[in-house]
Amino acid sequence: MERISEILFGLIMVLTFTCSASIAGNGEDAHSVLLAAVGCNFAWGIIDAVFYLMARLSEQERGLFALRALRNTTHATEARDIIAEMLPPLLASVLTRVEFGQMQDRLTRMRDPPERPRLTQSDLLAAFGIFLLVFLCTLPVVIPLLLIDDARVALRASNGVALVMLFATGWAFGRYALRPQWVTGLAMVLLGSVLVAITVALGG
Repeated sequence: MERISEILFGLIMVLTFTCSASIAGNGEDAHSVLLAAVGCNFAWGIIDAVFYLMARLSEQERGLFALRALRNTTHATEARDIIAEMLPPLLASVLTRVEFGQMQDRLTRMRDPPERPRLTQSDLLAAFGIFLLVFLCTLPVVIPLLLIDDARVALRASNGVALVMLFATGWAFGRYALRPQWVTGLAMVLLGSVLVAITVALGG
């Protein structure tokens, strides 16, 4: 879901540039639109990757804090609350006291983790993957601006490609959420169009 949201955001960013150019009648300046769209998503890809790494550090810090608190407590109820807070609510709601106790015993006997959160190679690779995902989702939308000489036609083709990608994003969302995929695909196109219209209207 996070990756789908990032692609959606990237598409909306690009559509904001192309639609603004179309409305302003700046079709002849398609190359400037292309550079602005690519540059914007390049920058956002970096920002999104950095936010991911910050979230990973925060997640690890939260886990280390919970483990220390669990090892320092002598009350079963407090230990159960600490473990439950770290688990998804649905999972925590079906665990018994015995199962909580088993988890507490295993956690307290596990070897000591690092004193401070650390980014691993997997974290860095994931951040790079996020950057590529956000940036590369721009390329299909800007290809018409490179291949079509008529700038106005190129902008319309670019917007059409973006709408198709919005539909594909909605389709993926429907598959993940076990919803009718055609419905979620069309809903995503509508949602994206509305968000772009609002952004353009506000001068974004």
